[in-house]
Amino acid sequence: MLLILIGSASVQAQNRLIIEADKGQNTINKHIYGHFSEHLGRCIYGGYWVGEDSSIPNTRGIRNDVVQALKDISIPNLRWPGGCFADEYHWMDGIGPRENRPKMINTHWGGVVEDNSFGTHEFLDLCEQLGTEPYISGNVGSGTVEEMSKWVEYITFDGESPMANLRRKNGRQEPWKVKFWGVGNESWGCGGNMTPDYYSDLYRHYATFARNYGDNRLYKIACGANGGDYNWTETLMKNAGRQMQGLSLHYYTVPKDWGDKGSATNFDEEEYFTTIEKTLFMDELISKHSAIMDRYDPRKRVGLIVDEWGTWYNVEPGTNPGFLYQQNTLRDAIVAGINLNIFNAHSDRVQMANLAQTVNVLQAVMLTDEEKMLLTPTYWVFYLYKVHQDATLLPISFTSNKYRQGDREIDAVSVSASKDANGKIHITLVNADPNSEQRINTQLIGATAKNIKGKILTSGKINDYNSFEQPSKVKVNDFKGASLSNNNLSVVLPSKSVVMLEIQ
Repeated sequence: MLLILIGSASVQAQNRLIIEADKGQNTINKHIYGHFSEHLGRCIYGGYWVGEDSSIPNTRGIRNDVVQALKDISIPNLRWPGGCFADEYHWMDGIGPRENRPKMINTHWGGVVEDNSFGTHEFLDLCEQLGTEPYISGNVGSGTVEEMSKWVEYITFDGESPMANLRRKNGRQEPWKVKFWGVGNESWGCGGNMTPDYYSDLYRHYATFARNYGDNRLYKIACGANGGDYNWTETLMKNAGRQMQGLSLHYYTVPKDWGDKGSATNFDEEEYFTTIEKTLFMDELISKHSAIMDRYDPRKRVGLIVDEWGTWYNVEPGTNPGFLYQQNTLRDAIVAGINLNIFNAHSDRVQMANLAQTVNVLQAVMLTDEEKMLLTPTYWVFYLYKVHQDATLLPISFTSNKYRQGDREIDAVSVSASKDANGKIHITLVNADPNSEQRINTQLIGATAKNIKGKILTSGKINDYNSFEQPSKVKVNDFKGASLSNNNLSVVLPSKSVVMLEIQ
């Protein structure tokens, strides 16, 4: 048994943590660290796609800087084309010579012209450049069973058929491997305002004709609940649980309300506290939806897919309200770290999650402005946390100090621990308290520690952010507050910080 003491001179009492390094069973699916990119605002156009003739360095029209940054965080999957846009997207409009592709109005997001220059081939080229798995959302809201069936065939069939031959005509001889398919998006809302019973029948209909071709095995994801709509999960699991491999869940952290969601950068501590309080609700949501799923699927065959999550604020002043462009502060990094720790903790049921959205939209990991590109504080959390991908979740017992605002209180510290294939132990810690450092008394059982190193993300103020004028104001630095001597580990966990420790 190795006793590790994490502490500081702070007057705070010690948080108490036990990590059982020899008892891990569940694997943290790498797909928990997935992302989401919709035809919305400047996510696709200007975010990924600039066209082959652009002066911005690109490969077949796709920005090189964005691709490299996403590769650096080991992006495991990318969800596309939506979102609400998916249920008005007709995939055949986005194939063939670009000059012949029809234009449409993006009725959901800003009323702008969508010219379909970024379609199936471009998206799958992007995924190949990234070395990531595609996750395609099919059109149930305004599409047909035949349309989705033919899309699967077009992409994945290697035989003789009209769709496979059309793919070859359009320049792709070999089929792609596309495992993840969403059958509709937010069918309870923008995807059709359906009842769960009606959608259950539709799902089974669509899923029947979304076929496996060759050795490409589909992982079909049914549209799941909006936040705490537990009846939706109950109905879907009862009526269609046997026909699905995944069931989605959407939940956004909104500090105020949907009419006035609050500013991304101009907020006080009370609003900050409320943001963290609301993001912690994700744990309760997953627990309750999982309990319903357990009754119908005790072997946990069906994954819970949190394929839209993140912060949602008012758009930046002077920008198109339909483009959902917002800045990204240290507060967002705290939110991201807490959510990823929650997903890790539920890795027996949560098999994928997708942050909304990758570039220039909502809680983006990158922002672009013509040839410029910056990495947000949220990006750096994914950079720190990539060590958990496909690692073994280590059981923990943790009692946290409280962070208080008036008569309300929440846990000050969030934690997750895993062991990778090389035996390295990684601990990710979030101190949500913006005022006080935290010390943690930790007992690490079943391992021998010889050395430790770490990285930290923090800044002077909770609303600090990276701008094109100061693109590196909030970034990861080496963590100097940890030392190991005689099997004792001493760490100061600063206020408003995210820390990753690696122990060997």
